[in-house]
Amino acid sequence: MGEIDKMHTGELYLPDDKEIIGWQTKCLDRLYDFNNTRPTESEKRTALLKEMFAEIGEGCYIEPPFHSNFGGAHCHFGSYIYANFGLTLVDDTHIYVGDHTMFGPHVTVATAGHPIVPELRIKQYQYNMPVHIGRNCWIGAGVLILPGVTIGDNTVIGAGSVVTKDIPPNVLALGTPCRVQREIGEHDREYYFRDRKIPREIRDNYGI
Repeated sequence: MGEIDKMHTGELYLPDDKEIIGWQTKCLDRLYDFNNTRPTESEKRTALLKEMFAEIGEGCYIEPPFHSNFGGAHCHFGSYIYANFGLTLVDDTHIYVGDHTMFGPHVTVATAGHPIVPELRIKQYQYNMPVHIGRNCWIGAGVLILPGVTIGDNTVIGAGSVVTKDIPPNVLALGTPCRVQREIGEHDREYYFRDRKIPREIRDNYGI
């Protein structure tokens, strides 16, 4: 088994392998092209994302600058996903994101790790674990999601959180390390921010 095959098995491998570097460089060239598009070139951005990503659905928007180890080549996005400035996807292995999920500014999703033992780390050994983010999630500004994490559908991760373990669906979670604070419930159906109520016409329109 070559080093490039170990990228997606969770095994230790050497990322400076010539085959890996060659593939990565091609991916980063396309990422460079994307980040140097003009705001008026929306069609070009959409076309580039379709080339760059393993999978990407309709209506996705990623605001440059976008940073990614493999330019999205190991990223699987659903439809209508929005990412604000500075999204970093350390996509050395697969990252899965469900429909309608939103990323705040400067979110990092990391799949790559390195051994704690210094004798292996000095040789640049690495391992990768996939990340799964569900449908209709809101990942707040500055969140860091670590390798191997799964976040359930409809969950909100508060700004600045460090997500080290799986988070279930339909909850508000935050902190360092990120912990579930409460389920999303009746209070959230009435208030959208502190004491500000969701207007009755909006609630009626969407059956909230």
